[in-house]
Amino acid sequence: MSKSKFTKIYCLSLILPFLLLIFPLFSIGNRATPIIMGMPFSIFWVILWIIITFLIVLILYRIDPDKDEEEVH
Repeated sequence: MSKSKFTKIYCLSLILPFLLLIFPLFSIGNRATPIIMGMPFSIFWVILWIIITFLIVLILYRIDPDKDEEEVH
């Protein structure tokens, strides 16, 4: 995978969770009535997207084309 393609995938895959955590898209998950694992849905929504973002970054780190290159000074 080329560096430019990886950079585009990286940026696009991190924009989605960011948009889902800010207004007005946060209103999709901004509910207090359903309780999931003892938390209101809005708190669960934020924690869920934090975990998903972490997994996205972890996967992107594993497929990073520059990860295995040695630095030359």
